[in-house]
Amino acid sequence: MQEGFKTFSIYISTINRNIRRLKTEIMAKYDLKCPHVSSFYYLYTDGPLTAKELCDLCQEDKGALSRSIDYLEKEGFIENVQRGRKYKVPLSLTEKGKVIGKYLVGKIDEYFIKASVGLSEADRAALFKGLATVSENLESIVTRDD
Repeated sequence: MQEGFKTFSIYISTINRNIRRLKTEIMAKYDLKCPHVSSFYYLYTDGPLTAKELCDLCQEDKGALSRSIDYLEKEGFIENVQRGRKYKVPLSLTEKGKVIGKYLVGKIDEYFIKASVGLSEADRAALFKGLATVSENLESIVTRDD
């Protein structure tokens, strides 16, 4: 089992590090940061979304996401669809934000295709199923009642 843990940990860490590098590379074109990627991605593909919905999708800390939303709103990339309690009102990309969202989604699609070379649809489905199972199992271990 020790060898399995080592292999799993190394691959997950390497994948995570490379994803962060790609996010940083993509966002550098717009002088934005890696943490902004998820907000743009989900608001472009699924939006409008409330801050809570965005937080759930991004799997990010509420405080960090709130700071990111404030920054993106201040810079004119996102806006409240309605006025009200910030965490409960839908957010959407402005026209300026949609330009970045479109570029970002295109780059993500391009990188996903390149990263998937050599995997069949069945391989990809098995990979995602396995990752989902491990993620769910780890989540239940972490959140168990002691």
